[in-house]
Amino acid sequence: MTALLEIEGLSKSYPGVRANEDVRLAIEPGEIHALLGENGAGKSTLVKMIYGLVRPDRGTMRLAGAPYAPPAPRAARAAGVAMVFQHFSLFEALSVAENVALGMENPPPTARLAARIREVSEAYGLPLDPMRRVGDLSAGERQRVEIVRCLLQDPRLLIMDEPTSVLTPQEVEVLFATLRRLAAEGTAILYISHKLEEIRTLCDRATILRRGKVVATCTPRERTAREMAELMIGTVLAAPARAAAAPGAEVLRVADLSLAAADAFGTTLRGISFAVRAGEILGIGGVAGNGQDELLAALSGERTGAAGSVVLDGRPVGHLGPNARRAAGLLAAPEERLGHAAVPDMTLTENAAMTGALRRGLVRGGMIDWGAARAFAAEIVAAFDVRTPGVGVAARALSGGNLQKFVIGREILQEPRAIVVNQPTWGVDAAAAAAIRQALIDLAARGAAVVAISQDLDELLELAHRFAALNEGRLSAPVPTEGLTVAEIGLMLGGAHGMHAADPDAHRLVQAGGAR
Repeated sequence: MTALLEIEGLSKSYPGVRANEDVRLAIEPGEIHALLGENGAGKSTLVKMIYGLVRPDRGTMRLAGAPYAPPAPRAARAAGVAMVFQHFSLFEALSVAENVALGMENPPPTARLAARIREVSEAYGLPLDPMRRVGDLSAGERQRVEIVRCLLQDPRLLIMDEPTSVLTPQEVEVLFATLRRLAAEGTAILYISHKLEEIRTLCDRATILRRGKVVATCTPRERTAREMAELMIGTVLAAPARAAAAPGAEVLRVADLSLAAADAFGTTLRGISFAVRAGEILGIGGVAGNGQDELLAALSGERTGAAGSVVLDGRPVGHLGPNARRAAGLLAAPEERLGHAAVPDMTLTENAAMTGALRRGLVRGGMIDWGAARAFAAEIVAAFDVRTPGVGVAARALSGGNLQKFVIGREILQEPRAIVVNQPTWGVDAAAAAAIRQALIDLAARGAAVVAISQDLDELLELAHRFAALNEGRLSAPVPTEGLTVAEIGLMLGGAHGMHAADPDAHRLVQAGGAR
């Protein structure tokens, strides 16, 4: 079969970094082709060149046999190339139809566009109400908007970047059914994901990048996830090991925590209660938009004034701001790494000083000790294998996964008494994810209390001693993770509060599709 997209010798360099070198790739019509690689391997740069966001330094592309060199995304879309980005690009105050129209060169009248959205979304099993406001949609429904917006372009090639990061297991199944149907109709799909079991389930072939170069191609279903991960990193993958030790004294207690949403699109926290002991990891799962950001803000001190109490080592800290909570030993790492956890245009040294000033003694006589700050940043880079030319580069210059390693490492190396992390391994490769999880496990083993908020259920089952589900701002009672299955957790995520995941009724509801 003639390839739909052929890439020959594509290369791209930035100051101090060779992002892609002599990349060769071919994707056939109707093929679901995985693009794999660890963080900083060059995946993002490659797809940006395909989509017209970045121009290559050298090399050629051909689409359906014709030369292809899009100067901008508009040209890529006109040629039949569409892309669903990892981060949603939607306006919450606008309707679904209005958001779709913004992505079209010449949108039809609203009534006709709304009818088309209904038709296409229902035909592909992704039903949408075109008149609903995006701010009222779940994360899974917002993902549908992004996909349907691309499908309306009738693409020949659909690029998907981490499309399941905000979806429940049930929503993932729906998405995969849609992608298989598109492939059966002849659409080629270039699929980027760090979830290697998904790759094995979905993809026909995989191209693996390492440090900007193609190092292997394989048939995913013929490889184990570990084998693919080791091809990505070029060495043996070490699995996290959790020591079997009894938890110690209670470190963090949250009782009846309630906090109104900060805006019309936020989630109100309602009566959240839990306790975490020294050496224990509590996993909190939930579909995006169910109060994860609000819970972290309430625990970190970014937002004060909540009803209820937050107690650290027997001392009430709920009235304190972020710096005072940090000084007491309660630290946090938010989900949004660029712009929330790190200031994009500040250097790694400056970002290290932002949160490490108190606990690492980086301020002396009211002035920042920049030598000590640089040493702290360098310690983070070395301990967490952050790929960067140096600590003087801006945070925005790092790949998403490398910045994530820096942010998590910055907090862990401050040796907190308790730490709250939201999406600790979001968008990082298998090796980096294993390293971050091991660092959290080791921190707990040293006596810290860890609260890990994540949408990756496998991650929570691997990390946590107990699990609780967050749904519409309410938290289920924590239960031991031993013996829990992903299907049982799916029911808890759907809002079955008060129902133990191991109950027979829970199992029957999951089998019947009762989880959202």
